[in-house]
Amino acid sequence: MLHPALTTLEQRFSDSPIQKVDDTLLQQAGVELWLKRDDLIHPVISGNKWRKLKYILNHALHKKMHTIISMGGPWSNHLHALAYAGKQLGLTTKAFVRGEKPDVLSPTLRDVLAWGMEIHFVSRHYYRELRQYRQFDSLPDLIPGEYWLPEGGASPLALQGVHEIVTEIPVQYDSLAVAVGTGTTLAGLIAASNHDTQIVGIAALKGAAFLDDDVKRLIAPEEKANWKILLDYHAGGFARTTPALLAFIQQFEAQQRIPLDRVYNAKMLYALYDQIQQGLFPRGSRIVAIHTGGLQGMRTMTSRCD
Repeated sequence: MLHPALTTLEQRFSDSPIQKVDDTLLQQAGVELWLKRDDLIHPVISGNKWRKLKYILNHALHKKMHTIISMGGPWSNHLHALAYAGKQLGLTTKAFVRGEKPDVLSPTLRDVLAWGMEIHFVSRHYYRELRQYRQFDSLPDLIPGEYWLPEGGASPLALQGVHEIVTEIPVQYDSLAVAVGTGTTLAGLIAASNHDTQIVGIAALKGAAFLDDDVKRLIAPEEKANWKILLDYHAGGFARTTPALLAFIQQFEAQQRIPLDRVYNAKMLYALYDQIQQGLFPRGSRIVAIHTGGLQGMRTMTSRCD
């Protein structure tokens, strides 16, 4: 049962429409591409961040927790959404932020502080160590009422919210595609989909082969073979870009009037276009790609270009 406070909050949300991408290249390839516009759900808790947080927050509220503690980078969409949701729900939020405190805080961190989140800057080594704690009660030194939320909301409970994306898609499709950070949204799509649906994840970070094991851990004990993660579209690494990617973003936004973030969704769509051009999706295919939001992080982020 959804906690009454979450029901009240969700009533302020908009529907997530599905939008066809009209493009000459797609027409020539005989492939349909649709975007599930989760970026339009809410101006702050947009995209997959709400999907992942919904049932985690529900669990915390039903257990009468008063504090959510999590982790993320200086432009973290996850922390941004968590801080806002916590303020709306009357929950205290705390976060470990990767790296030394900068001279000038990112707009993301200024927002979360304004919404009452307590932040602690930690070394990259300590930040990596935090990734070993996967259960809500596994972080050392938690006190009663404190709830640990792993990086990016990577929890089996997050899969329940992602499942709702699949139930909302009104068209038949052959493939689902999504950008991959922690692998949680991808895992949710795999768990919610039929065995004959191809699920494609596009890794946003370099050296992401480890994500296969992370996804398998989230969907265990179920085993499916209908999914894959493309590892070669990271544009040089997390938050990096290339001239080709920047040109793609400019052209796509001009033609489709759909904003993209450079970290996740642009790389996903760039990968899909490239795969379609190579003929790796057969003619007659219909792909639904999930626009996971994340636009807030682009306000002053200077993506590095190789």
